[in-house]
Amino acid sequence: MSAPHQRRAAVTGIGVVAPNGTSTETFWKSTQEGLSVLDRVTREGCAHLPLKVAGEVRAFEPAGAVEERYLVQTDRFTHFAMAAADLALEDARLSRADTGESPFSAGVVTAAGSGGGEFGQRELQKLWGRGSRFVGPWQSIAWFYAASTGQISIRRGFKGPCSVVAADEAGGLDALAHAARAVRRGTDVIVAGSTEAPLAPYSMVCQLGYPELSRVEDPERAYRPFTEAASGFVPAEGGAMLVVEEAGVARERGMPVRAFVAGHAATFTGASRWDLSRQGLAEAARGALAEAGCAPEEVDVVFADALGVPEADRAEALAIADALGAHGRRVPVTAPKTGTGRGYCAAPVLDAAAAVLAMEHGLIPPTPNVHDVCHDLDLVTVRARPAEVRTALVLSRGLMGSNSALVLRHGAG
Repeated sequence: MSAPHQRRAAVTGIGVVAPNGTSTETFWKSTQEGLSVLDRVTREGCAHLPLKVAGEVRAFEPAGAVEERYLVQTDRFTHFAMAAADLALEDARLSRADTGESPFSAGVVTAAGSGGGEFGQRELQKLWGRGSRFVGPWQSIAWFYAASTGQISIRRGFKGPCSVVAADEAGGLDALAHAARAVRRGTDVIVAGSTEAPLAPYSMVCQLGYPELSRVEDPERAYRPFTEAASGFVPAEGGAMLVVEEAGVARERGMPVRAFVAGHAATFTGASRWDLSRQGLAEAARGALAEAGCAPEEVDVVFADALGVPEADRAEALAIADALGAHGRRVPVTAPKTGTGRGYCAAPVLDAAAAVLAMEHGLIPPTPNVHDVCHDLDLVTVRARPAEVRTALVLSRGLMGSNSALVLRHGAG
């Protein structure tokens, strides 16, 4: 085993369960084509709510992806996580046998913003409608933010470092960074990422207090960041899990490195303080580039946070310029999430997955539904742009004030 200071964190597997695809292949096909799947909310009990548009995962059957004994213990957000983890491990060609001899060399880290709201709502309805004897024992854990980490580690027999990151929407990037640092410290494999399921009635009511939430009823106009028509963000469910593995270990078993998790930094600037997010996001980007040993002009694409609030969009455009200098006005910027919705902690993990795929395919995906850009950005719109992508900067901000930046570098780097 290589010395800790020589260990590199590599992405070797990707698993996606998203509104625009329930496999990595279908997700990337939809993403590179700029397909928008935003539509009217169809979930039961939500028709009367003022939130009308979301990114729903409709082509997903939990019973086909997760065993019955786990289904009854877990919420929809954990069903997504277990399915995505399976896909990522399969993609990385890691079976139970590969980690069975050393289960302490494999761990899990997830991030969650909404938890198991649908499960919790159902059990509380039983409590008030039928009495405490009808509340299932799994209510105590299924709603909890750490449920996905726990269930994946139990189901797969992973006994290494396991944790959950609670850091607002930006926690999705923080989870990937946490995994990379665990790998650099000596763990061989970490399954990391985020999935969310915030579209049950209880969860949706909780979101209605966010002034940044879009109430526009036309799916094509509901989420249009960086434009004069920006009116907020559209929520989404689903997400992605990545296999973050020590590069030398991966190569020893004949697995190619798809990308390196090269740098990360995080800051905090306060809830809905979008004026301050300019400084916080720029500082996070500088910190991530410094850790990666990456000059600003080496960044080939920026995956933007793209909140869709005019003040926040302006702050992000200025933060990119602050962090990258003159290059910040020339570097291609994209926000594929405008076609799927902003899935809270899961959104930047889907961006990270798209960034890895962009490197592999030499193609920067477009920003769906956005045409009339009103900020000084080279925003990729309408169609994908061919480009050699060797370094990607992924940005994320949370509604409560967290800012995070992640640098991914090509696997041949």
